[in-house]
Amino acid sequence: MVKSDQAPVQATAGVPARRAALKLLMAVLGRGTPLELALDTALAEVRLSNDRALARHLAATVLRWLPDLDALIDSATPKPLPEDARARMVLRVALAGWLKLGTPPHAVVATALPLVEGGPRRLVHGVLGSLIRANATLPEAPHLPDLFAIRWAMDWGPEVAEAAAAALAEEPATDLTLRDAAETDRWAEALGGTSLAPGHVRVPRSKSLGGDLTEWPGFAEGAWWVQDFAASLPARLLGAQPGDSVLDMCAAPGGKTLQIAAAGADVIALDVSDTRLERVRENLARTGLAATLAAGDALRWEPGRLFDRILLDAPCSATGIYRRHPDVLHLKGARDLAPLTLLQAALLRRAAGWLKPGGTLVYATCSLDPREGERIAERIIAGLPRAPIEAAELPASLAPTGEGWVRTLPGQIADQGGLDGFFIARFRKLAA
Repeated sequence: MVKSDQAPVQATAGVPARRAALKLLMAVLGRGTPLELALDTALAEVRLSNDRALARHLAATVLRWLPDLDALIDSATPKPLPEDARARMVLRVALAGWLKLGTPPHAVVATALPLVEGGPRRLVHGVLGSLIRANATLPEAPHLPDLFAIRWAMDWGPEVAEAAAAALAEEPATDLTLRDAAETDRWAEALGGTSLAPGHVRVPRSKSLGGDLTEWPGFAEGAWWVQDFAASLPARLLGAQPGDSVLDMCAAPGGKTLQIAAAGADVIALDVSDTRLERVRENLARTGLAATLAAGDALRWEPGRLFDRILLDAPCSATGIYRRHPDVLHLKGARDLAPLTLLQAALLRRAAGWLKPGGTLVYATCSLDPREGERIAERIIAGLPRAPIEAAELPASLAPTGEGWVRTLPGQIADQGGLDGFFIARFRKLAA
């Protein structure tokens, strides 16, 4: 039975996590701050690691199911609440805990009411009571925000949009890239995972390895780093060899730099600030790999040399990583692409000028919008013809497009856990 609004709330366990989840949602939905960037501030007063993890999980779950949670809330209110109303935010968190995390109804109410006062408190109590009595449910798969449901159906077909919604329902498996591809079988067995290609291990969410990645086998010795399989493809297709001079533009968080360094190349990792390079520095130290780090704006920075190979994983809307970062579907940057496409084109032209004759350039974005991928790659760059990607260079489950590019989409290899959305094009500068 749902407690009376006048009854004292006895259960305080779980309230700190929900209060922090509320702060995270206000940062993402109210101020447009990416979820990962909001964590430190929102979790600053949360002492227990379990509460910190729960806060992040609750916020991410709300972002995965936001249109459906809002539909339930609107069905139980006489008129729609403002999008940024605190009561709506609290109800989102409470319903996500009940319907997706399995929080008992009495605890749902007990942990929601301390987050609101006065009239909003009575409203939250009434809406929760109504939905609990009605045994409200969520659909099997979440509904994408209208903008992306329509855009992806137009760009890739309704079946891809449906697959994208299905993939949004749960956090995907954890992909790892190995420092030594020769040890793939060893680490797949040690981690209880599977491999899609040499140098890759996928650990399913159901595998009990503990919640902290730093405690997994191989972490301390630097045997692997976390990197979605699709995100590993650009560096794989760059084909860096021992002794090659390579520039990794926009290098943070550093997975591709690590791949290139592991291949034995002489790599410079460039990113816009030293703060963004700190994680690259930490992973290099952990893995024992070597790279030169350079902080600077790629549109102004000068390398003073040319390179055999350049990897440009350009800044983008990041809609391709929505499975792991559902906040991207609710951020303004995913909607206004004009500044990004101008930057991407400028960076690509810049990279072309730093390439040696006969050198290779790979352009990639983790976006599902062709304006950031195919449309950019179609632009003619003098003296930089395409170097088509061959089917033999890809895992058997993937294939290049007719233009010789790679486009990964929701629904691909779904039976093996799927992958993030990426676009990859390769070019080779004409020899002198």
